[in-house]
Amino acid sequence: MNFTFRQLKTFEAVARQLSFTRAAEELFLTQPAVSMQVRQLEDNIGLPLFEHLGRRIDLTHAGLVLHGFVQRINEVVAEADEVLEGMKGLRRGLLRISVASTANHFATRLLADFARQYPDVSISLDVTNRETLIRQLENNETDMVIMGEPPRDMDLEAEAFMKNPLVAIAPPEHPLADKTSISLARLARERFVLREQGSGTRDAIARFFEQHGQELKTGLEMSSNEAIKHAVEAGLGLGIVSLHTLELELEAARITVLNAEGFPIMRNWYMVHRRGKRDTPVTKAFHDYVLAEASQHVRLPQAHMSTDT
Repeated sequence: MNFTFRQLKTFEAVARQLSFTRAAEELFLTQPAVSMQVRQLEDNIGLPLFEHLGRRIDLTHAGLVLHGFVQRINEVVAEADEVLEGMKGLRRGLLRISVASTANHFATRLLADFARQYPDVSISLDVTNRETLIRQLENNETDMVIMGEPPRDMDLEAEAFMKNPLVAIAPPEHPLADKTSISLARLARERFVLREQGSGTRDAIARFFEQHGQELKTGLEMSSNEAIKHAVEAGLGLGIVSLHTLELELEAARITVLNAEGFPIMRNWYMVHRRGKRDTPVTKAFHDYVLAEASQHVRLPQAHMSTDT
């Protein structure tokens, strides 16, 4: 087969966008130019890469296979660029970071400070849910993932870098808010607003209550911690969230942390990537920076600083 990097780049954009028009806009080309590049690639390969269903296009089986190879080629090219630049003593390149939505409160501060120290590094940040993080790890789409408990059924390297305490929260006017000690059995009688099934936080909470012989009552399920906090403020139930997400709410006294038996549920934040993924100078610099500086970017009201974070 004979094809050019330009043809592969054009194909990758169309495959990702599933649109010749949007790919053309992304690549600053005309749509006929994009169509011609894809057609030449199909002629060189001898197989159709897209099928047209009315105005919609989809990848053929050959297109799906090629798209996987093109993603790997792009990773190798980017890695080669990083390594060669590193040999020149530079700290530039692209850092692709994906972060669990719960970690966004400190991760953005962390990345902002890293960017100030390495101004020539371009940073791509994706804040998303656990399901997407796992897919990105499976497809090797990111340099590093910051998340809670990593999946155990994948070939990953995971390194804990900071404690992640989960606390029970309530609105300040809740009857349990002024209690100095709340038994887990009493807490379990309350209804909770929780993350969706499959969330790492939800799984940790369920395990905690099960291990202590208690059944957790779910009133509402939410897809984000922000939604949980708003629901708790509105009196729709109690919540269990990372203490790291509560900075503003605690300072404004809109939410209170309950003094409940067995809490906080202590977890960890992890840096995670595919096993065998080669470090570049940029990813190595970020890894070392996180280990040294992450805890400095967690801001908690003084009343809660005694928690082991």
